[in-house]
Amino acid sequence: MPSSHPSKTSQAGIKNVRFGNDVHVVSPANLYGCSINDGVFIGPFVEIQKNVTIGRETRIQSHSFVCELVTIGTKCFIGHGVMFINDLFQNGGPAGGDKSQWKETTIGDSVSIGSNSTILPVRICDNAVIGAGSVVTKDINSPGIYAGNPAKFIRPL
Repeated sequence: MPSSHPSKTSQAGIKNVRFGNDVHVVSPANLYGCSINDGVFIGPFVEIQKNVTIGRETRIQSHSFVCELVTIGTKCFIGHGVMFINDLFQNGGPAGGDKSQWKETTIGDSVSIGSNSTILPVRICDNAVIGAGSVVTKDINSPGIYAGNPAKFIRPL
């Protein structure tokens, strides 16, 4: 009979993180191998994976997921339940352990991303607002408000 317990378990926690000053992390959170700069707030139930950098004075609200290869600038706001994606399923399925297929995401400074948005591997310029529930599939190169699935320019700030 199969066991009802997994053969290997890991506890959520904070491991190998480079923290700046005045960082506030609300437990439970799962952070590992990332860099968190000064004055950052991280809400509960957030996962931030290795090779991620979070800029100073950025706020990441609860239930958000920041996967590997994401850089978030300074003074950004990441709403509740925002999901970052680094695998585009280029070969019809997950890349799995083939990290050569993973792509980078770069978020500029003073960017606000609304709750439940999904951010594919893109570049978002400084001073952009992404509406709640949006799916960003392409680079955003001009400041302004973007929303929808896929996210489109709505108006300037």
